[in-house]
Amino acid sequence: MEDYRININYAKALFMVATDENQLDAVNDDMRLVHSVCADNHILNVVFANPFIQEGKKIAILKDIFDDKISKISMLFISFVVKKRRTVNLKGISNAFVELYRKEKNVVLSHLVTATEVDESARRSVIDKIAEYTGKVVELESEVDPEILGGFGITFDNNMYDDSISTAINKLRKEFSKNVYESKL
Repeated sequence: MEDYRININYAKALFMVATDENQLDAVNDDMRLVHSVCADNHILNVVFANPFIQEGKKIAILKDIFDDKISKISMLFISFVVKKRRTVNLKGISNAFVELYRKEKNVVLSHLVTATEVDESARRSVIDKIAEYTGKVVELESEVDPEILGGFGITFDNNMYDDSISTAINKLRKEFSKNVYESKL
């Protein structure tokens, strides 16, 4: 069962160890990899959630997946998480670590949604505008969603800007559905 307090406490512990060992950037890359593997692999999450699979087997599975791809600190931490029977929280812990890293490095995560693929000059322009607005370094994720028909939507730092054609059409529908006619009789 996912629990935010558990995730953040384990992430803070790893963050302190990584900072003390001057391995913060490497561990951040490792936790991004761990999060993406956990997010993309449903079967692995089922294995993590199964209490009948022994921790030795879980550690062996994780070593097979990550051993040559992540740092020693990260591998020791993952083994510790398994021994504490918090394997089901591994995805949340890794995500919480990345959030702590972003906060430490003054990075804002932004999400851009467009109807078609965006070229590099448009991405750079969006990054520059968000950086100017927030005063932070921008990490931009982009997504193509043909449902918005055209335009774009941006979310960052609890802000949302939606300038998509589908939103404009929905606003017009609402306006036209109101009966603004007043009889003068």
